[in-house]
Amino acid sequence: MRIHNLKVFGSDFKFHDGEICTAGERLSAVSVDNEVLDGQGLYAIPGLIDIHFHGANGHDFMEGTPEALSAIASYEASAGVTAICPATMTMSKEDILKACANGAAFKPQQHEASLVGIYMEGPFVSPKKVGAQNPVYVHAPDLNFYKDAQRAAQGLIKIMAIAPEEPGAMEVIAALKDEVLPSIAHTCASYEVAREAIAKGAAHLTHLYNAMPPLHHRDPGPIAAGSDAPWCEAELICDGIHIHPAAVRAAFRLFGEERMILISDSMMACGLENGGYSLGGQRVTVTDRRALLDNGTIAGSATDLFSCMRIAHQVMGLSPETAVRAATYNPARSIGVLKDYGTLGEGKIASFNLVDASLNLKAVILRGRVLTSLISL
Repeated sequence: MRIHNLKVFGSDFKFHDGEICTAGERLSAVSVDNEVLDGQGLYAIPGLIDIHFHGANGHDFMEGTPEALSAIASYEASAGVTAICPATMTMSKEDILKACANGAAFKPQQHEASLVGIYMEGPFVSPKKVGAQNPVYVHAPDLNFYKDAQRAAQGLIKIMAIAPEEPGAMEVIAALKDEVLPSIAHTCASYEVAREAIAKGAAHLTHLYNAMPPLHHRDPGPIAAGSDAPWCEAELICDGIHIHPAAVRAAFRLFGEERMILISDSMMACGLENGGYSLGGQRVTVTDRRALLDNGTIAGSATDLFSCMRIAHQVMGLSPETAVRAATYNPARSIGVLKDYGTLGEGKIASFNLVDASLNLKAVILRGRVLTSLISL
């Protein structure tokens, strides 16, 4: 396949006049067949990579069944999220191992996103900052627990959330920093504790601003500690509900666009109507994309990553280039899959999106095949 008449998102994170060629499931320098399509002046961007989300399309990763994961991966691909790294919840060890094993066994069908990792969000969180995590299953940081989960996942766990102030957390971070990315999450950590954790290897902040102390001028907390360390990155939920647009813009200034990652943190209601759902065994009510536990706590989002990226540009004022980078290249780098994903370079997996200048989705190409298209290609 050859698609010409495009603006292509380049390795310099800018758009350039160009074309895209595929050879089977990979991007190629030249087309290997006679199929030539007109991109009509649209913009080609890499397929999005959601490294932190829980579910969509009526299903949750923690269900631990092939049917649930297929339904999730099918929806994500249709929305332009062509690679996924679903997250566990703070639930029983048995449930976490089941979900990890199910992820390891997943093989995508032609219409389903590729699974490129697993995000272990629970259970090593602070009981004082559980957010929408289930407090019943909060567990002290435990090296053996993690290793059992990683064995079940067959090495797919890429990020492990951890509250660094909890007993044993610093030792777990130091022991695992070379095999998984520890992430400061659901935490009450001070600036000093977070800084120590980052120095030991926790070079990531889970859903910045949420479930952590705020940035205060006398007690700056983990946000300032992460900003101070140039090797530390941060993820952000840009659904327009979790974080005020001004705070989103401030985060990109604090960390720089090279360290910011857009995530959806979506739950099973993503893609569906208002109503009652569940997350981590807890009841959730969704109204106009706002997902709440019975106690009023925000329970993930009901917005897919592509919509978050578009909101980040159209509503929050990020440039298209910055928003695209934070939803493609940066997450691929974070979980170590740049070899195959994150850019439109030759030899990469041929999963990409065609969008207009405002980042409205026009077509999804998944592993070299046109999956959905709102235009005539």
